[in-house]
Amino acid sequence: MEDTEKLKKSKVIKIDSQKSWEHYISHATNQKYSVVVHFSAFWCVPSIVMNPVFEELASTYQDVLFLTLDVDEVKEIASKMEIKAMPTFLLLNGGTPVEKIVGANPDEIRKMIDHFVQSYKSE
Repeated sequence: MEDTEKLKKSKVIKIDSQKSWEHYISHATNQKYSVVVHFSAFWCVPSIVMNPVFEELASTYQDVLFLTLDVDEVKEIASKMEIKAMPTFLLLNGGTPVEKIVGANPDEIRKMIDHFVQSYKSE
């Protein structure tokens, strides 16, 4: 029961198709939200370890859209975004990639988002 409640409260949206990717990227662009995408794979232990960290970041940064995508389920997007390793964290603004971090490094991901959010607010 607790697991179900946690899933309902998740601020991370799972992308499972090209159509859902286009929908959320378009919505974020229209709303002027930045997007952070966690490119993962179900078999990749570092990706799995980063899931709770990514959830925590999604709860912290309310004005950023957090998406997760399994590269084996939506290969065309992973290929288009030139994802070569998992986990990869990609920051997009206006649908365009701005910054990429490869590897399970929570501090670097937090710094990337902090830096971008601060620079975006000062514009």
